[in-house]
Amino acid sequence: MKFKSKYTYLSGIAILFILRAILNAYIPLMDKTEARYAEIARIMQETGNWITPQIDYGVPFWAKPPLSMWLSALSMKVFGVNEFAVRLPYLLAGFLLIIVITRFVKNKNAIYFSGFVLMTIPEFLLHTGVVSTDTILSFSVALIFLSFWKAINRDKLSYWGYLIFAFIGIGLLSKGPLVLVLTVPPIFIWVIYFKEYKKFFKQIPLISGSLLTLAIAVPWYYLAEINTNGFLEYFIVGEHFKRFFDSSWDGDKYGFAKSQPLGIIWLFLFAFAFPWIQVLAVKLWKRKNSLIKDRWVFFLLLWLLWTPFFFTFSKSLIHTYILPSIVPIALLIDYYWAEIKMKKTIIVVSLIFPGLVVATTIFSLVSNNLEFYSKTDKYLLQNIEDFEGNIYYLGRKSYSSQFYSKGKIQNISIENLKSKTTENETFKVIIKNKDYDKIEESVTKNLKLLDFNSKNKIYANK
Repeated sequence: MKFKSKYTYLSGIAILFILRAILNAYIPLMDKTEARYAEIARIMQETGNWITPQIDYGVPFWAKPPLSMWLSALSMKVFGVNEFAVRLPYLLAGFLLIIVITRFVKNKNAIYFSGFVLMTIPEFLLHTGVVSTDTILSFSVALIFLSFWKAINRDKLSYWGYLIFAFIGIGLLSKGPLVLVLTVPPIFIWVIYFKEYKKFFKQIPLISGSLLTLAIAVPWYYLAEINTNGFLEYFIVGEHFKRFFDSSWDGDKYGFAKSQPLGIIWLFLFAFAFPWIQVLAVKLWKRKNSLIKDRWVFFLLLWLLWTPFFFTFSKSLIHTYILPSIVPIALLIDYYWAEIKMKKTIIVVSLIFPGLVVATTIFSLVSNNLEFYSKTDKYLLQNIEDFEGNIYYLGRKSYSSQFYSKGKIQNISIENLKSKTTENETFKVIIKNKDYDKIEESVTKNLKLLDFNSKNKIYANK
């Protein structure tokens, strides 16, 4: 039974990871977020500028620290400029997280069960292969909490205490001070509630650990400000305060409106952590009188609930913000699994979403619906490798068009397009469907349609 349970869940994880890796290779980069970070990483590995992320050549990107882009850029250095390479670090981060949490499970006869739960949580499965700063941030958050748990339960100072601060430094390089906001309050609440002051100051190296954090994170922040004056003010004040309270913040250089009703983060949690969050909620309600008495359960609850509680008061958010709460869900499910009924039914239900993702993707690829409906310009640019002319984008070019043209595509106005059609220049141009009617007939008659999707068309001059 031990062998069967252990390796059944491990097999399930392996299958899901292989399927996720295949999807990483075949699904194109989507606008806006994923293609944006992929393009920043592509420019980074091409130019060799590892200090200042660039959203376009010579245009600094101040919204996020560079760790995620560093990882994608390094991967592309090794495996080439392609979807699989740019997504590989996030796939590996998910794999490492599953390995790490096996050290914290209650059921040692099925140590990979918690990993199976993770892989069947929609939000985790989707982001185990998506180019995103949230993935690495969530990885850092998880390792901070888990390192703290190991450190606080030792009799003396250990390397786990230093790992806390190492991953704080990594978090600062992945998404900034938010890593402190998502980890420090729950940890202090737990310490205060259980009166673990003595062990905290004994097992947690506050001074030397803080120096380690600074040594990891500060050099880049310093160099970034030196290289692009104004970065710190924009990133610290703008991205972390103004954006939190004002979804329409007019100082946002890169984002787009994401105004949401207050508290919608809880809806995201119950939707994108299905069905495990529902199972857990029922179990926690039944055990509500004992939750705060169990040190491990209360620790995981604080970890789980703090992130959605914090973002309850923000209108500027997306569903990926629940990622830091996913690991404690898996560990709590593992903790109570022996007491949960209808196990087979729950597992079958948990496999519905992964099955739908795979089936939908296969159908989309076979039917060409992915090519037509997806938010990417990859397919419009798939035959430009040997094209010697210029490539233009009417209006503001998309991030996917930048990535798949390898930075070759340029913005062009209607006026300049008009003049280009009267010249002998060889070019191609992508035009949004909604912008085509704004162009004079004298211009459009000189354009030859090459390909199209639901949003854009690509033309060549006749």
